[in-house]
Amino acid sequence: MTLRVLGVDPGLTRCGIGVVDVEKNRRATMVAFGVVGTSPDEGLDQRLLVIATSIDDWLDKYQPHVLAVERVFSQLNVSTVMGVAQASGVVIAAAARRGIPVALHTPSEVKAAVTGSGTSNKDAVTKLVTK
Repeated sequence: MTLRVLGVDPGLTRCGIGVVDVEKNRRATMVAFGVVGTSPDEGLDQRLLVIATSIDDWLDKYQPHVLAVERVFSQLNVSTVMGVAQASGVVIAAAARRGIPVALHTPSEVKAAVTGSGTSNKDAVTKLVTK
C-alpha cells in the first residue's frame, strides 16, 4: 500500500503545503505542492480563515493518510512564533476533524531523516530530496 502524506510548513504569511506518496520501499513521489499566502494587512481572523479553508481543500482533494506538520520551535521573535502556532493549530484541527493522524517534527528532525544530519543546510536537503 502507498502511504499518502500531506506535509505543512505553517506560517501566517506563507504556509507551505506538499503531498507525497511513499511506497513500501520508501520511494517517494511528489503529488502536489503549493503555498497559501495571507497579507499582514488582513486581520488575524481572516488570515486564519484563509489557511483553514485552503487546508480543508487540500485534505478533501488529496485525502492523505497522515499529516506531517513542522513543530513550532523557539525563536527570538515571539510574534512570529505565535503566528506559526496559530496556523499550526488550524491545520491540526482540520486533520483531527477528519480523523487523520498528525505527526509533528522539528526542522532538525526532518533534516536528519533526509540527510543524516540535523544541521544540514537547505542546499544539502534540496539536493537529497531532488535525488
